[in-house]
Amino acid sequence: MAAAAPGALGALRTGRVRLVAACCARLGPAAWARGTAPRRGYSSEVKTEDELRVRHLEEENRGIVVLGINRAYGKNALSKNLLKMLSKAVDALKSDKKVRTVIIRSEVPGIFCAGADLKERAKMHSSEVGPFVSKIRAVINDIANLPVPTIAAIDGLALGGGLELALACDIRVAASSAKMGLVETKLAIIPGGGGTQRLPRAIGMSLAKELIFSARVLDGQEAKAVGLISHVLEQNQEGDAAYRKALDLAREFLPQGPVAMRVAKLAINQGMEVDLVTGLAIEEACYAQTISTKDRLEGLLAFKEKRPPRYKGE
Repeated sequence: MAAAAPGALGALRTGRVRLVAACCARLGPAAWARGTAPRRGYSSEVKTEDELRVRHLEEENRGIVVLGINRAYGKNALSKNLLKMLSKAVDALKSDKKVRTVIIRSEVPGIFCAGADLKERAKMHSSEVGPFVSKIRAVINDIANLPVPTIAAIDGLALGGGLELALACDIRVAASSAKMGLVETKLAIIPGGGGTQRLPRAIGMSLAKELIFSARVLDGQEAKAVGLISHVLEQNQEGDAAYRKALDLAREFLPQGPVAMRVAKLAINQGMEVDLVTGLAIEEACYAQTISTKDRLEGLLAFKEKRPPRYKGE
C-alpha cells in the first residue's frame, strides 16, 4: 500500500494539471474570438429600478464593469430577487470577452451588504432555508470563479454574507469607516456562503477562528492590519473612497494582455489549492497557453519599438 501512494498522488497531480490545461485552452485565443459579440441587456446606462445596477464603463475605462448593489430599504441584504439578479449578471460576464475587470460596490451610502435578508428568511419554512443558503453559496462561488480580476469596494457595512461576497473577490479595498465581520455565530448558525473556507485562506486559520468564534466586527484599519483587505482609505465626502481606489486599480489592469490576465488568475487560484510541485506544473500548463497568442508577439514588438502594446486578446 505504501508503495502505491506516490503513484496515486502522481495520478491526482496529473489529473489536476490536465484539468487546468483544459481550462487554459478554453481561455485561449480561440475562445476570445468566439465571444466578442456584445451581450444584450447590459449597457453603460443605469436602470434605476433595479436592485442591481450593471454598468459597462466607457472611454478610458472601457473593459471595466461595475456591479452596484442598490437595495437601500433592505441594507443591500441578499434577498431571493437580488440573488437572481446577481446570478444573471455573473452568467453574462462569464462569456463576455470584452470584460477585463469587475468591481462590486454599493450604490447605497454607508452599506456594502448586510448579509442575508433575515426578514425574508424569518418567513421561510425550515425546509427552505438550506436551499436558499445553497443558492447564496452558488452565486458567491460563481463570482469567485469569474475568469477576470474582481475587486470588492467596501465603503460601508459588510457583515455575514456581505463579507463572504467580498471574500470571493480577488482584491478587497475598504474605507477606514467600513465595518466587516462574519457574525453568524451570534445567530446560532455559521457562515454558509464560503466564509469558513475563504477567511482562513485570506488571513490564516487561527485568526479566522478567533473572528468567527467571537463574531467580531473590524473597521477598515483593523481589517488591513490582519490582511483581510489590501488597501484602506479615509472616507471622502461622497462616501465612495473605496470605489475610487478600486477604479484606480482596475485602470492599472487594463493595459495588460487579456489572455495573460485570465490564465494568471487561473494559475494562482488552482496553484494555491495544491502542493508546490503540482502548482508549478499548473503554472507551466497555463504559461503554454500564452505562447501562441498574437498578443505575446505584439508585446515583444512593442517593446522593441518602444511604444505601448495594443493587445486584442488574441
